[in-house]
Amino acid sequence: MTAPPAEAAGAAAASGIRFDGVSVAYHGTTVLDHLDLTVEPGEVMALLGPSGSGKTTALRAVAGFVRPAAGRVFIGGRDVTDLPPYRRGIGMVVQQYALFPHMRVADNVAFGLKARKLPKAEIPERVAEALEMTGMAAYAQRYPRELSGGQQQRVAIARALAIRPDVLLLDEPLSALDARLRSGMLTELARLHRELPHVSMLYVTHDQVEALTLADRIAVMDRARLQDCGTPRELYRDPRSEFTASFVGNANLLPVTVRSDGKDGVLLDDLALDVPVADIAPGAGATLCVRPHLVGLGPGPNALQGRIAEVQWRGATHRLDVTVGTAGHRVKADVRELRETPAVGDEVTLHFAREDAVLLAAGVNAGDHDG
Repeated sequence: MTAPPAEAAGAAAASGIRFDGVSVAYHGTTVLDHLDLTVEPGEVMALLGPSGSGKTTALRAVAGFVRPAAGRVFIGGRDVTDLPPYRRGIGMVVQQYALFPHMRVADNVAFGLKARKLPKAEIPERVAEALEMTGMAAYAQRYPRELSGGQQQRVAIARALAIRPDVLLLDEPLSALDARLRSGMLTELARLHRELPHVSMLYVTHDQVEALTLADRIAVMDRARLQDCGTPRELYRDPRSEFTASFVGNANLLPVTVRSDGKDGVLLDDLALDVPVADIAPGAGATLCVRPHLVGLGPGPNALQGRIAEVQWRGATHRLDVTVGTAGHRVKADVRELRETPAVGDEVTLHFAREDAVLLAAGVNAGDHDG
């Protein structure tokens, strides 16, 4: 779907999403708490978080399916808070496809165009355009029951794209697919993003791989609040809260104390470790964050002596779960597949480099971060 230059320019001006202090409550329970977040025109923003974090509620507030108890929702600079869904210029894809089983593929894709009373002569071209973009042109006359799950989801995406939306909302669109189909659909969504640079996408998921793969930025949600927001690389390499560190990448989080003897680094129990402390005060408590794939097996800098508590074979790697320190801290290490797998109870040495560690001040909470 390639819009003419003037149409594309107009779409670019009309895209983008802004949450301005948006709160939503159900029966007195706050399910989205004062969300301030901006999705730039043409940007893919992933809302990432566990069940009940508020991410789907935020998406539904943009769609117009829930009304905020406070705050305003803007699309392309236009306040849409009081507009019905059909007047917001959005396309939406949900996890269960929501195709009409009695309609052929082409008719499913045409449904939104007919509802918007597009001239009949324009509808076949729009349908063909959307099906071609999603690789489903050859299936136009099939019924949904004659398609695989991945093909049905492509049709659902084609239906959303056929109306040429300013904003595309995707609510866990791949969760009903198996791992192989998910990988293929991620590739297709990334291609669509490149071909539709004017369309802003809000992508709700609890799968960090989907968010890291597809999104330009990720908004991390928990307990109805925005916890953190940044590019995938920023959140993975330099998380600003313990929740982000644990939810994005499943990092090791170890309680430490910044050394107060004038030397650089921290203490894990009574073990000195060489890590950057930034502006955290000497003697203060902190949390040491190290990703499992950056923890090596064998002697090296910042050596940790421990005992194997669990071993998992993951194909190309082994996940070692090791108990270290006098307080029995658990450290996960993802190491290349081992010819001789250590057994539970074996003593091992782990290590990590100074530059691979991130130190978080005690009590860090990115929940008030603005996107």
